[in-house]
Amino acid sequence: KSGLDPGGAWHAWGMACLKAGNLSSAREKFNRCLKPPMDLNQLNHGSRLVQDVIQYLESTVKPILIADDDYFATLRELEATLRTRSLSLEMMCEGKIQHNSYYQECLFYLHSYGTNLAIISFYMRHDCMREALLHLLNKESPSEVFIEGIFIPSYESGKLHMLENLLEIIDPGLESWGVYLIAACKYLQRKNYYHILYELQQFMKDHVRAAMTCIRFFTHGAKSYTELGGKQTWLLKIKDHLKVYLQEVSRSSGRKKMAFTFRKKMSATDVSRHINTVDLQMEVTKFLHRCESSGTAQMTGSSLPTLFGNNTMKMDVACKVMLEGKNIEEGFGIAFRVLQDFQLEATEVYSKVAKQLVKQQKYSEIRQLLKCVNESGVAAKNDGDNIILNCLNEFKNIPAEDLDNLIQDMDSDENKIQAYVMCNKLRSAYLVSVRQEKTRAVQLVQHVRQLAESSGDDVVKAICAQWL
Repeated sequence: KSGLDPGGAWHAWGMACLKAGNLSSAREKFNRCLKPPMDLNQLNHGSRLVQDVIQYLESTVKPILIADDDYFATLRELEATLRTRSLSLEMMCEGKIQHNSYYQECLFYLHSYGTNLAIISFYMRHDCMREALLHLLNKESPSEVFIEGIFIPSYESGKLHMLENLLEIIDPGLESWGVYLIAACKYLQRKNYYHILYELQQFMKDHVRAAMTCIRFFTHGAKSYTELGGKQTWLLKIKDHLKVYLQEVSRSSGRKKMAFTFRKKMSATDVSRHINTVDLQMEVTKFLHRCESSGTAQMTGSSLPTLFGNNTMKMDVACKVMLEGKNIEEGFGIAFRVLQDFQLEATEVYSKVAKQLVKQQKYSEIRQLLKCVNESGVAAKNDGDNIILNCLNEFKNIPAEDLDNLIQDMDSDENKIQAYVMCNKLRSAYLVSVRQEKTRAVQLVQHVRQLAESSGDDVVKAICAQWL
């Protein structure tokens, strides 16, 4: 008459029937006020009303009371209480639990009015992980339901191994779980739970991704190569994963193609390249670890470069190896291999090292660097000259004797003249200029005379004018 929503009344009546133990009447009353969710895969446990029903059924298990059968009521209540106490034990063993009428009643309400997450969570609460997994598969629920309902509760309660075993029992190839496992890996990565991630990747036999996780374990948080020296077991694990992957690929290529849809793929060439990178990183680590231990290491940067970074970082590794040895020659071999293997811009690296040596005032080391570069066999004609010119561009205050030695080491007279001009040594520039072929010499001396005039060097200006 008053036009109020009768849902609340039906719900209260249904709850009263439940409390009285009259389960069939309760179903009828709830049928008038409970509605199934619009989307079964929504990430919640359904309406508050359904949750109240389930909560009550789980907390107070009572038997079905048959009307007008009060004589046996107390006996049945006693039986029910005993059964409630043993309910948690029965839950442990699948099958037995299904004989419990209240358990069945919960499932009736969940299947009629609950979400998939609510059903799965119910199974998980009562240690029926297998049923939870089968329900997930049968309903093709999205991966969020797996994460929320099964995966998080499993690792939080220390049952990750149990989950892994069941996944394998249900599908030994794990293919039907692929989407869910990849989603679990992404979730763990977002949460920075790398140890659980690594364990899961090993279970999935996803060797390429497991190797990538090992790289993170090796590099993350290390402040020095002494620290990295203590983490070298991770490098061995990376190699192991990649080698196992190569074996699996070669085994499966012989037979018909195996459907490794969710495991990360990589070409054999790329895998071999990564194994080489790991080998080289081991050499770098041992070398720099030794340098740090013996106290020859000087170059410190904000982040620690490794060969697992981008090209700029790899170039930093090459510089670090050359600068941290007892002398340039000691680390040049390893640095040269880094430059060759990754096809890095060698001249840029050598120039960077040379500038660093000027800062440290190790001028004789620069000459040793040039010697190593020329003897490497792959240096272009002007590489050595360009390294020196790059240095002079930045540093004008190199002591006269060292400066002369560096310029004398240059191959091309043109480059020597350019170097003398850069350092404002116009007399030396004139002396080299006049040694050139006549036409070119005239051009060069004229250029030196102009520079002398604009810088007010009357002596050199006069010499040039006289020669011309």
